[in-house]
Amino acid sequence: MRLLTLFLSLLALFPQQAAAEATPSLAQLEQQLVSLVTSKSGDVGIAVLDLKTGESANIRGNRPYPMASTVKIAVAATYLAQIEHGRRTLDHTIGGVSAATLMDRMITRSDNGATDLLLKDLGGPEAVHSWLQANGIANIRVDRTIAQLLRARRDLWDRRDSATPVAMVELLRRIDSGQLLRPESRTYLLDMMARCMTGRNRMKALLPGGTRVEHKTGTLDGLTDDVGFITMPDGRRLAVAIFARGGTDRPRTIAQAARTIYDNFYRWMWTTPTTAFSTQ
Repeated sequence: MRLLTLFLSLLALFPQQAAAEATPSLAQLEQQLVSLVTSKSGDVGIAVLDLKTGESANIRGNRPYPMASTVKIAVAATYLAQIEHGRRTLDHTIGGVSAATLMDRMITRSDNGATDLLLKDLGGPEAVHSWLQANGIANIRVDRTIAQLLRARRDLWDRRDSATPVAMVELLRRIDSGQLLRPESRTYLLDMMARCMTGRNRMKALLPGGTRVEHKTGTLDGLTDDVGFITMPDGRRLAVAIFARGGTDRPRTIAQAARTIYDNFYRWMWTTPTTAFSTQ
């Protein structure tokens, strides 16, 4: 613990190393996020991508963080891809319960038992990892079942079952764009993520009422994650990944980061007349 505290303190001394170079129009946002994360006692990684323009920003975006339950997006996507190839169906029964019911519980309630049943049916964590690798998704590792992860000695710096914020946003982008899933599967997954019941004090907490958020949370002792999509009033969609490790008040940090991202894009809606409130 003393070594972790020392390491995090050293990180705070070098804020200029926290961020990679942002898209020029997002430089102000990135600086605000740098100020936010370096004021915190923990290690926070953030990536954001405008799915319409491709503009992006990140803070410690290429640093691996434990995914915890955010890995369930990859599990669901892998299973839906198997359905598309005729290898499984949503009606398929696993342990006396349909795959559709298990997937809904996994995403909306973060049910660990449901996740491990789906993983077992797929062939284990390696099946999800192989699917990611086959589709060119790098810097995301799926090594253990949820039960194995929870039984293991806690190590928030273990590279197993980790993702970088940039890699997680790339996974979200490719799901949203239809590169990994067909439109019906994409819609099915995003609908479940929109109904996620966990983490109301995280990404959604400080956003204006009615903001559509499709997300998945992750939690371990000393770790708080939230990843997903935020839809702006003009229809612009943002892919966001926020991982917070160590320190205190991690949910609040995630909420503040999400609101900082929202406010910056909201301002641009009014300062860029050609794109303001366009839904094309």
